[in-house]
Amino acid sequence: MERQSDAAAVPQRKAMGSPQNGDEGSNRGAVPGNLCQPLLSPCSSSGLQGVVDSEGRVDESRLRAYIFKQGGVLPGDRRLVWGFLFGMYPCSSTALERAALSEELGVRYQTMKRKWQRELPGAVRMRLNGTDEELIAAVKRFERSRLEAEESEAEESEEAREKKAFLKLQAQVLIDRVQLDIEELQEAVRIIDKDVPRTERDLDYFLGEGSANLLVLREVLITFAAFHPDVSYTQGMNELCSRFLEVLDSERDSYWCFSSYMEKIADDFKADGLRRKIELEVKLLQELDPELHAHLGREDLGSLTFCHRWLLLGFQREFEHSDALRLFEILSSNHLELNEIRDQERLRGGGEGRTELPPSVNPDFTFELFLCAAILLEHRATLLSCPSEVQLIQFTNSLQGKLDLNATLQKAEELFIKYCKKSVLDCFKNHCLPSKDREPFSFPLRSFFS
Repeated sequence: MERQSDAAAVPQRKAMGSPQNGDEGSNRGAVPGNLCQPLLSPCSSSGLQGVVDSEGRVDESRLRAYIFKQGGVLPGDRRLVWGFLFGMYPCSSTALERAALSEELGVRYQTMKRKWQRELPGAVRMRLNGTDEELIAAVKRFERSRLEAEESEAEESEEAREKKAFLKLQAQVLIDRVQLDIEELQEAVRIIDKDVPRTERDLDYFLGEGSANLLVLREVLITFAAFHPDVSYTQGMNELCSRFLEVLDSERDSYWCFSSYMEKIADDFKADGLRRKIELEVKLLQELDPELHAHLGREDLGSLTFCHRWLLLGFQREFEHSDALRLFEILSSNHLELNEIRDQERLRGGGEGRTELPPSVNPDFTFELFLCAAILLEHRATLLSCPSEVQLIQFTNSLQGKLDLNATLQKAEELFIKYCKKSVLDCFKNHCLPSKDREPFSFPLRSFFS
């Protein structure tokens, strides 16, 4: 995928300056974590001891391992952890540096938002169909809260205003360089206005007065589409973005975390990208269960189109909501990935010797593919008896909210280790055959088989 514009990229330098508590763009005026205090300190009772040093720097490798091995983080830690997990804050930054960076990101986000609002004024107010009374009331609450935020900003101290004026000038210079594609953005706004009301409105976060958060979600999505024209907006992004907004409860933080996440998975929202992921799932299923793979192929079900939503939305609807959030951060930890194992083996070997994966190992088999396979194999008997794709889709739809996350994770990990062991043994067999030209195989993956 093409890289996003510099204006939309999270600054990776260490941001220096005096800490401020303001949350530019927060939908409830809340500060997501007091960034002036040490984050996740080693003496914290959260169970994250050893992940953060005395100045607030995060050991990224330990954090990702902790998330995976503990099956996610505690809900009380989630808001803080996601800022690191999804790239809003560099793990090497101190707590004080993050305070300054958060203010800079808040100002930049507001400047980006004002740009599309100025160039496409017709998109400032959401298009309503006139029959959704709850959403009509939400629009009024949202506009009222926006006026209150502007009044609050006007009451800031002179020193705070002067500092913010400098940050605004910096942001303006950067963002003025970006040329918006107004025609494409208009189309994106049209689709967003259809999708946002369909977001999971039965969640507590979007119920009652929380329905105004749908308007916050809309502004995050439009800003993303405006400054990421190579990706723009595709149906389903509202579901992903709503996770960030619900957990972070901050428009600013949601935008930057969502943008960083989308930079990694944007290809999945393109036809070729999703097709490739499904093809990988088909290949993995052939490795793990040739009989089931052959049956689906005979019934013209081998394309696994019924798995599209699972992989696109990260199994968001297949598990109970709190478990779906856990799974989202587990998958995003990227801890049990074949490429990650290769890098760990390289470090263990001091960067010397052979560090490539065995030829029989496909490094593109990500853990989410093993998770998908675990679900398929758990319901193997039903799949073998399904005669048509329509029945398969009906069956997979019936699984929504009913799967057991812990059992599925355990099965996926077992499949992963079984696949790796088989691949390594196959490679050993090949290298044990007498040949003067073959080098001894030295990629044991030992830490994952103990």
